[in-house]
Amino acid sequence: MHIHILGICGTFMGGLAALAREAGHKVTGCDAGVYPPMSDQLRALGIDLIEGFGAEQLGLAPDMFVVGNVVSRARLADGTPKFPLMEAILDAGLPYTSGPQWLADHVLQGRHVLAVAGTHGKTTTTSMLAWILDSAGQQPGFLIGGVPLNFGVSARLGADRRPRPGSSPLGSAPLFVIEADEYDTAFFDKRSKFVHYRPRTAVLNNLEFDHADIFDDLAAIERQFHHLVRTVPPSGRVVVNGLEESLARVLHAGCWSEVTRFGDVTGDFSAQGEPQAFDVLHRGRTVARVEWTLTGLHNQLNALAAIAAAHHVGVDPAESAAALARFQNVKRRMELRGTVRGIAVYDDFAHHPTALRTTLDGLRRSLGPGARILAVFEPRSNTMKLGAMKSQLPWALEPADLAFCHTAGLDWDAAQALAPLGVGPGQRAQTAGDIDTLVQQVVQVARAGDHIVCMSNGGFGGIHAKLLSALQKI
Repeated sequence: MHIHILGICGTFMGGLAALAREAGHKVTGCDAGVYPPMSDQLRALGIDLIEGFGAEQLGLAPDMFVVGNVVSRARLADGTPKFPLMEAILDAGLPYTSGPQWLADHVLQGRHVLAVAGTHGKTTTTSMLAWILDSAGQQPGFLIGGVPLNFGVSARLGADRRPRPGSSPLGSAPLFVIEADEYDTAFFDKRSKFVHYRPRTAVLNNLEFDHADIFDDLAAIERQFHHLVRTVPPSGRVVVNGLEESLARVLHAGCWSEVTRFGDVTGDFSAQGEPQAFDVLHRGRTVARVEWTLTGLHNQLNALAAIAAAHHVGVDPAESAAALARFQNVKRRMELRGTVRGIAVYDDFAHHPTALRTTLDGLRRSLGPGARILAVFEPRSNTMKLGAMKSQLPWALEPADLAFCHTAGLDWDAAQALAPLGVGPGQRAQTAGDIDTLVQQVVQVARAGDHIVCMSNGGFGGIHAKLLSALQKI
């Protein structure tokens, strides 16, 4: 089959393209501003990329157009279509589908799918779970919204038969681990992506309000999570964070599968000890110990979720813990980009207030007394751009000693939102409308022993390299 992917450079669609190519399909694709690292990865796989969404791409005559959720029926200021290729596909009556639907039909059929959902930690937990299963000799396939350092790729098909079969009716079905996003599927399918995946093991890691551009309130997101729960079979398992009231409401609406709870001391899996070295308890009995390089209570919970999910497909918790000791995390998750003059610069994907807080909390717990944290962040997600959570920013940044906010593209006053911290030179927070000014602000106050954490779900204007370069000159 020849598929042509609209929006191919997105993390999900790029991973789908890699899977399709590995499965023997012919893959081409297009995007606006075809950009690395995904563009480099795809070209390395022999996938032809086209710049833009021109209607002339109908001439490729693929068997199926796979449409990413970046595509819409939007019009430009002059009234012309923003995505002329999509308009041409519709006019010609040609076959098209969404990425999640194509994946469900052509990759996930016949596999035991382990889906990891949640507002935070999806990429990290999915990576942990895939690594645990791989370390256990199960050769799982996976599709992850990031690049796990243990694998070096974001997607692969995995074995076509489970090397270590389980005792369930589908015990020989190959395993596939997928990051299960609640964002909508496509402009023609407003269901959450994860509804398409039909998991037998569903991880519900956490749940709070996000994606203010498509959801009106938390109840609307809870409804989508319950749609996911409805797809899990009776012999399947829902692995749920027992500390989350929102997830308790989701299950209270109805659950027809086994439930394993983690996190709370009365649940099935809990932790005892600090996040960097802790015992894993199964129903109150110590069954494993995790000692690793990751920090933060959020990663401790992520580990419990991955251990509980792996347990459903026959991996002993002690075996899982041994794998986690060798887990190298994911690119852009507290990734150290360099150290200059004793000042460390990190890159992190955090963009929701809770994610900002947990990232900074985790670093604070791991640092010795006297070390300073400088938080440099960009409110770039659609939710943050809308200002839906601006009031939470002072709380989110509280663990940092100093905070620096990039304000370009915002239609709300970041300085006003950060006022409880004190805003301005010599104060705890500063704002800047451009990257160069932001870098200058940070460099002026940085000193040996500081930890600078850059947080954004985008490229952040290459701020990491600019900071490292500027620090060399002080």
